[in-house]
Amino acid sequence: MKIVVYGLGIIGASFAAALKRAGHTVYGKNRSERPVKLALQRGMIDAKAESYEGAEVVILAIPPVAAMRELEEGAFPGGCIVADICGVKECIERVVCSASRIYRYVGTHPMAGKETSGIESADDRLFEGKNFIVTECAATDPEAVEIVCSLAKDVGFSRIVRCSAREHDRKIALTSQLAHIVSNAYGKSSLADSVSGFTGGSFQDMTRVGGVDEALWTELYLLNSEALLDETQALIHRLEAYCTALRAKDGERLRALLLEGRLAHERCFSEK
Repeated sequence: MKIVVYGLGIIGASFAAALKRAGHTVYGKNRSERPVKLALQRGMIDAKAESYEGAEVVILAIPPVAAMRELEEGAFPGGCIVADICGVKECIERVVCSASRIYRYVGTHPMAGKETSGIESADDRLFEGKNFIVTECAATDPEAVEIVCSLAKDVGFSRIVRCSAREHDRKIALTSQLAHIVSNAYGKSSLADSVSGFTGGSFQDMTRVGGVDEALWTELYLLNSEALLDETQALIHRLEAYCTALRAKDGERLRALLLEGRLAHERCFSEK
């Protein structure tokens, strides 16, 4: 199967390398030339893609605004499966469904990554044991979905979840986007620059995803602003309850809040 991966950052290059390891013929495409040359040198791709001609599957591993532009303007072959890997889905689905398309679109979101970025951080084992989300609507081609799911298994994903684009965006607002905002804000404490020797696992967990690519994540946040604002305001409201208990030195209320949180934590992990 000829597959073109457009965007050879950490996710795109990892996809390309994993697909090639699985036996597929993989072509790489990127706006700048260096990642393509590096992908060839490291054996992540078979060749540079000069176009989409002959591609059976195209994976758009580029930011959402660029992906939406490509979905409108790209010269994809008729019947080709085009899958984006963006962290927002509803806005992209709207663009695709706004006109008749000769390609078959499948929205996806690989739930994997690192704190680092770029092709230098790519790894053909990055997706092993991770979750893969596929979004569907009335216009989604069932055969295309099955092919994309098969490719996801080829690169190592252990769990594939299917849902609507709207459900995806609402849940990702909590599980990914809010987590990055909290981590980013947490690291702005006036004490954070002088905690050497005072940190353990808790601090590392809270700050791990704080170093976001501000350009990419601003794009993601604004494209999912309604759902993310709901979750952010809900978190602020929950935190205010802890502040109120601390101001009042109300141990009974604080214990009750912590118990609620512990039980919620146990429910969350029991569902995994």
